[in-house]
Amino acid sequence: MAKEKDNNTPTKKPKFGSWWIYGLVIVLLLGFNFFGSGSLGTTRKTTTSELQQYLRAGDISKILIITNTNQAKVFLTEEALAKDVHKDVANKPFFPTTAEIPQYILDYGDLQIFQNEITELKKENSLNTIVEFDKESNLFMDLLITILPFVLIIGIWIYLMRRMSGGGAGGAGGQIFNIGKSKAKLFDEKTDTRTSFKDVAGLEGAKEEIEEIVEFLKNPDKYTSLGGKIPKGALLVGPPGTGKTLLAKAVAGEAKVPFFSLSGSDFVEMFVGVGASRVRDLFKQAKDKAPAIIFIDEIDAIGRARGKNNFTGSNDERENTLNQLLTEMDGFGTNTNVIVLAATNRADVLDKALMRAGRFDRQIYVDLPDIRERKEIFEVHLRPIKTAETLDLDFLARQTPGFSGADIANVCNEAALIAARKEKKAVTKQDFLDAVDRIVGGLEKKNKIITKEEKKTIAYHEAGHATVSWMLEHAAPLVKVTIVPRGQSLGSAWYLPEERLIVRPEQMKDEMCATLGGRAAEKVIFNKISTGALSDLEKVTKQARAMVTIYGLNDKIGNLTYYDSSGQNEYGFTKPYSEETAQRIDEEISKLIEEQYSRAIEVLKEHKDKLTELAERLLEKEVIFKEDLEKIFGKRPFEKKFDQKGQEISVDKEEPEELTEDNK
Repeated sequence: MAKEKDNNTPTKKPKFGSWWIYGLVIVLLLGFNFFGSGSLGTTRKTTTSELQQYLRAGDISKILIITNTNQAKVFLTEEALAKDVHKDVANKPFFPTTAEIPQYILDYGDLQIFQNEITELKKENSLNTIVEFDKESNLFMDLLITILPFVLIIGIWIYLMRRMSGGGAGGAGGQIFNIGKSKAKLFDEKTDTRTSFKDVAGLEGAKEEIEEIVEFLKNPDKYTSLGGKIPKGALLVGPPGTGKTLLAKAVAGEAKVPFFSLSGSDFVEMFVGVGASRVRDLFKQAKDKAPAIIFIDEIDAIGRARGKNNFTGSNDERENTLNQLLTEMDGFGTNTNVIVLAATNRADVLDKALMRAGRFDRQIYVDLPDIRERKEIFEVHLRPIKTAETLDLDFLARQTPGFSGADIANVCNEAALIAARKEKKAVTKQDFLDAVDRIVGGLEKKNKIITKEEKKTIAYHEAGHATVSWMLEHAAPLVKVTIVPRGQSLGSAWYLPEERLIVRPEQMKDEMCATLGGRAAEKVIFNKISTGALSDLEKVTKQARAMVTIYGLNDKIGNLTYYDSSGQNEYGFTKPYSEETAQRIDEEISKLIEEQYSRAIEVLKEHKDKLTELAERLLEKEVIFKEDLEKIFGKRPFEKKFDQKGQEISVDKEEPEELTEDNK
């Protein structure tokens, strides 16, 4: 039985590739050189004295003088070949040839002297030796010179075609004939790094949706038995760094079905029709291996709304690619066993036909993590890091508001690098705080040249921010103030903003007032202002414009918004309001900012002595913390406490507040 099995097993045959062609060409060229030169005969080198000796003996029938190589070929008579002295050259060549092969070859010096010597010997000995002159051509060199230009031209052409086709010879699109093939990478769970849903912290809602898609493919009968249909696609939408691609990697590790992964830009090529061809090839491969999953990252590269901003007046290659994708996802002959996952952070620019049910049945919004989810993300990224103590993860989560999952991973990595830079054996809590400062504010520049007057201005500017924010109820509580330059800023103040789902006008006004506290402090103390408030002015102008034109929080403009969530306004050249309304908007924005600026000046005038004390301490220490402000101002009257879940605790009752419908 074993013998039969061996007989049925197909033998592996060597693959015919380009290296076989290269080897064959080299062998042929060497063969031309080898056979053309007659080196397989019995030709032997000789000297001038031996040649003269053979001439005197009458052994030479012909001498062929090659003028272009300074060589002479010597041919013996039949009688001379029978002599013992010539027995080494008397043998016939191994390969039969019609060409006349010389027995000896001689390198001569000057042609005239050599010719005179032979002529004299012929006269002296009355010889009939034939003397001829010829020029010899090297077949190998002639062939090489003839073929080389064509080889170079063909080689350059192949190189250019490979470069234009977007890859090396090994990839699917590496050669000119494979340019229309899909560049999708097929995930192999045996060789590729496997990511599971355990590696995805937070994102509970998104994980549930994605896990259900995996379950559709594993147990389709569970859902189809009740008459339901398996969803054809899911679109992951959210800000950068929130874990959209990580979720797709988890699906690849958990699905147990073929998983094709590629980027939206992989469809884009300089040749017309390539994008649509690659879409067809991608879905053909997926259908052949169905059930399967296709993941297209950054789908906005090909999924932008059609007919927008097309000034060329010609057929748009990107639109052809999108049309083909729409047809493959939900066309006339669509196979339902292929599920398409896609990710983007620009859902507002996607084509409506792509977003409809039947193509992407589910749109999963992956938002920035809240305080509880940040704690879970820290737990995942702290696994490989050697810490010196049991870290308070609730504290770290509170110190990183607005951080995405990628930002938290960067904090953990930066903390480890900072600890290693300080020659520590383990990472401490302070290293994590330094890492947050490094990421938020930039690198410290302690050697930056700043005059005493500038340093004093910076100190009062930052103290102004700290004072106003401490005295206003809805302003974010201060954590740390520094006048050490970081990144592009000359001084920095760190706040711990409250994580709100909705924001009221009084909260926005308090934040604007605290932001203008720096410029107000310069006005109160020095009665002068400087350019140091550029970033503050930019921030409050954006906030004021948002209050007036987006959120409808202004009485004069009313309950109107000029915000367009579809993103269509960016393609238009007209404003959605009249010139009169534009003038009123500008007036209201300016009025709002000037009111908060005047308010900040009043607060600082009221607490001018404490402002001065804070600035002097800042000049002395360069970095001050919340505790220093408490020593100067006392406890903040509107201090809030939070439990481990990030919920606000009433200061009086020390119990969690009851959640209202709005808070939920």
